[in-house]
Amino acid sequence: MADQDRTEDLAQLLARLMIEYDVNASEIGRRIGVAASTVSSWKNRTRAGKRGIRPATIDALAREFPKFTRDEIAAAAGRESPGPLDSDADARILRLYHGLTEDQRRMKEIEMVALNEANRTGQ
Repeated sequence: MADQDRTEDLAQLLARLMIEYDVNASEIGRRIGVAASTVSSWKNRTRAGKRGIRPATIDALAREFPKFTRDEIAAAAGRESPGPLDSDADARILRLYHGLTEDQRRMKEIEMVALNEANRTGQ
């Protein structure tokens, strides 16, 4: 695999972010609402193994350090990023939804709420 094909991990991305923005772990933590020790553990690869970085934290990093995209941070953290829907996909999904019974619609809504919550919390 060529070097340019490899995705950097979260530790590498954070190191690059610290240089790019001239910030330390304390400043990153303050700006995204986590402890400096948490940021340091991500940078030192001692924490992100079990649950990893939460999607809300990925969003906060992208918001506070906009030279790094949400997709770029999510990839480095080993998380999937919600994909964009185009108008064709929206129309197909709506057509399928319209073909469901009322009970099936309620079940699909419950499922979608659970999936969105899982994406939001990283669970």
